[in-house]
Amino acid sequence: MSREPRGPNEKLGTVLALAGISNAGLARRVNDLGAQRGLTLRYDKTSVARWVSKGMVPQGAAPHLIAAAIGSKLGRPVPLHEIGLADADPAPEVGLAFPRDVGQAVRSATELYRLDLAGRRGGGGIWHSLAGSFAVSAYATPASRWLITPADPTVAREPRDAEVGGGVDGLPQRVGHSDVTKLREAAEDARRWDSKYGGGDWRSSMVPECLRVDAAPLLLGSYSDEVGRSLFGATAELTRLAGWMAFDTGQQEAAQRYYIQALRLARAAADVPLGGYVLASMSLQATYRGFADEGVDLAQAAVERNRGLATARTMSFFRLVEARAQAKAGDGPACGAALKSAEGWLERSRSGDPDPSWLDFYSHERFAADAAECYRDLRLPRQVRRFTEQALARPTEEFVRSHGLRLVVSAVAELESGNLDAACAAGTRAVEVANRISSARTTEYVRDLMHRLEAYRDEPRVAELRERARPLLMAPA
Repeated sequence: MSREPRGPNEKLGTVLALAGISNAGLARRVNDLGAQRGLTLRYDKTSVARWVSKGMVPQGAAPHLIAAAIGSKLGRPVPLHEIGLADADPAPEVGLAFPRDVGQAVRSATELYRLDLAGRRGGGGIWHSLAGSFAVSAYATPASRWLITPADPTVAREPRDAEVGGGVDGLPQRVGHSDVTKLREAAEDARRWDSKYGGGDWRSSMVPECLRVDAAPLLLGSYSDEVGRSLFGATAELTRLAGWMAFDTGQQEAAQRYYIQALRLARAAADVPLGGYVLASMSLQATYRGFADEGVDLAQAAVERNRGLATARTMSFFRLVEARAQAKAGDGPACGAALKSAEGWLERSRSGDPDPSWLDFYSHERFAADAAECYRDLRLPRQVRRFTEQALARPTEEFVRSHGLRLVVSAVAELESGNLDAACAAGTRAVEVANRISSARTTEYVRDLMHRLEAYRDEPRVAELRERARPLLMAPA
């Protein structure tokens, strides 16, 4: 359905010509993006002609899908106003800004938290409308501004600057260390749930609600510089975690916005290692989405700015993330150098080092797991098998999702080594894990494995594995 015509949409016609997309091509791209989000759309070249020549505005998610389809072809974000559809919804730019001013940064973050996030996994809310609008170029300005100035000079917020109504009797809320402690405890709990049950588990999905209900009023309250730094740091952790969970559930556009705001908050916290951790998360997302070169840049930014500041284990993780991007880019020597550096930093780490709490997941087993994925991307199955054996040496109930991902990587390595029985055995265990958690990434790994097994589809053991994986294969992408 479309709204009433309002005259030719010359902006849309101009951008389509610039992008070199035909009416039929745009319709196909929009329908495909909709299908990825469980929408059944039947636009055709006539539909697009009406949008351009008569200025008809399609309803629902379509305007955002149109912008995403064109942006994908142009390689940059395309705001709705550029294609004459700005009145469709004012929300698509929310969360993409990286303000220089701290006060504006607070407004940017809290505006993001206040969006309708309730439907981001169930088909409603703003994230459903923004389906497919991830653009790696949106990370360029945040990364460069953070590199130039990784810490604000002061973040104190006086009562006159705070929003009225957050405290007692309508007065501005005065924030103390106990308020910050509650946010950090929420982040700790959410990290555990996320690792064990996946980003789509309802307990993990409470993080956006915590940001909206708990963190936003605190950011808008009044606080000293000391408390403010701590508050920004705790909120940055929660915001990065919300982005990570969105990433894990396939909501790339939501993850991108959370990551950008998390990086800005880390700058306000003057926490350079935390900012590096956010950049590493951005790098993993960019690499996962097929932008390996940008992934390398983001990871190297984290490494370079943190030299002499971060602990050895933190530096090891940043180099490991760089290795992931280098492997995806197909640069074996660069990947090997990054892995060697990551291993060296990890060997230098000690139990008494002041490692940040958000890095408690990183161990020798995690290093081995990511090294295995690097060698998988470089198509070196012998190395994959060696590192996967190390990664699976001590499976724990604490990191269920990671265990499932490692099993899939192991299955792929066995398959590429010609060991079909071992591949199916590892695949079966991976499917058991994937069926217990809510993680789009894990499901996608399993789908990739089943695609690789298509050549052996008539084998009874493969057919049995496909039947076990059927619920995952039938789930919406």
